[in-house]
Amino acid sequence: MTLVLKDVSKRFGKDTAVNNLSLEIPEKEMFGFLGGNGAGKTTTFRMILGLLDASDGEISWNGESISYDKSHLIGYLPEERGLYPKLKVREQIVYLGKLRGMKKSEIITELEGWLERFKVPEYIDKKVEELSKGNQQKIQFISAVIHKPKLLIMDEPFSGLDPINVEMLKKAVVDLKERGTSIIFSSHQMDHVEELCEHLCILQKGKQIVHGHLRDIKSSYGKKNLIVHGDMDLNYLRSYDGVTKYKAVTGGCELQIENEQVSQSIFTSLQGQGFIRKFDLEEPTLNDIFIEKVGASYE
Repeated sequence: MTLVLKDVSKRFGKDTAVNNLSLEIPEKEMFGFLGGNGAGKTTTFRMILGLLDASDGEISWNGESISYDKSHLIGYLPEERGLYPKLKVREQIVYLGKLRGMKKSEIITELEGWLERFKVPEYIDKKVEELSKGNQQKIQFISAVIHKPKLLIMDEPFSGLDPINVEMLKKAVVDLKERGTSIIFSSHQMDHVEELCEHLCILQKGKQIVHGHLRDIKSSYGKKNLIVHGDMDLNYLRSYDGVTKYKAVTGGCELQIENEQVSQSIFTSLQGQGFIRKFDLEEPTLNDIFIEKVGASYE
């Protein structure tokens, strides 16, 4: 069930939040949305879900529009948490599960399984307001996936979580993908998108400025990162032909270079100068690409 956005725009008065966005989000994959605050990520999600009408363009899932009768197939984890603070976890999830057409016994079984997995089985009869922010986030996540959706949309799912809980949630998301759920999520954290997503889109002020397979995006960028550690003065590499960035680090330097050939030239130039401890050519990071494409306007 492929999700397709074709020439989608959203205007609020004179302001354009999303500008002519066209994407194809493959089935059973994880797709990442990157962009600063106000880039249009949340507005795009709300249009996909039918919470906002697009000003122009079309959104289809498996060739059909998304309407309320498909809500049992879709899960949504909003950036603003939306749980009822006075309700107990059990009451909260049973209520939301029933809205998705589930039976109470089925909901409780799923809930107990998730709480066990997240190592908080004792929270089933606690009020939401009694939980820490991180644990509220776990409950919010459970509410989005309790009905085993075919499409899961998550807006900044890892924000505010400590590293242990981030890993726990990431593992849960990967397992859902492997069971056949299509997942779209937004994040400010490049490393999460890099680790989890095959395809991604970078938005800036409502426009897509990068879109495609992560591997293709990296290879088309061309530039590589080179790490050199050695017992010699590496300062001459600052002005070396083909070096676009130079950063001194303990034991050596980190370079951005125009292509792989530059690394071979640098390696040759180092011969006979002293002991080379490390010479490591790496793909550019998403962070490198994002900063170059979005530039100083990213906040």
